[in-house]
Parts: sequence; C-alpha cells; structure tokens
Amino acid sequence: MSKLKLLALCVFAFCLGVFASEQPSGVPELPPGAIQNKARTACTTCHDAHIIVQQRLSKAAWGKEVDKMIKWGAIVNPSDRDALVEYFSTNFAPDKPAYVAQRSAPSKR
Repeated sequence: MSKLKLLALCVFAFCLGVFASEQPSGVPELPPGAIQNKARTACTTCHDAHIIVQQRLSKAAWGKEVDKMIKWGAIVNPSDRDALVEYFSTNFAPDKPAYVAQRSAPSKR
C-alpha cells in the first residue's frame, strides 16, 4: 500500500472516530414485542430508530412505508411484512403520544 493511500485511510478512520463520538448517545430502542428483533434487523441496518419512533402513522400509511423500505432494499421476509406493519401501527399510531427526543447537554468549547 502506498504511503498516500495509507495516510488517506488513517485520516478517514480518524474522521469516522470523531464523527461517531459526536453522535447522540440517547438513541431510542424499539418497543418490546414479538417482531422487535426483526424490525431492528430490517430497519436499523440503514438508519437508527429515531426515524421510526418519531412517526405517528395509520396502519395503511405504515403499510406503504414498509413496502417503500422493502423496495429500497430492506430485507424483510414476505411472511413478516404484515407483522411489521401491525407492530409499527400498534406502537406508533396517530393516537400515541408524540416522541420527545432526549436533549443533549450543550458542548463545552
């Protein structure tokens, strides 16, 4: 490996470490349930749970959302699709309280 490539790799790794250390530590957990692990595997491979827990969608809207994510590459067994929609529409329905994000402490600079 050339010195330039090695230097670029080191800079990249350093930047990843800095970026990761600035991420909020309060990433929400998906609610317990029979399909929780499958939802975690299918969804949080591409994004963290914030994008899910902040939603308040009807069952039909969750169905469209799950279908869209499958089209975009989420790996979901077809036999699990309806269970995922049920899980999301039960836990994140329009009548559920709004998600309140955890505030982080101001940085000391």
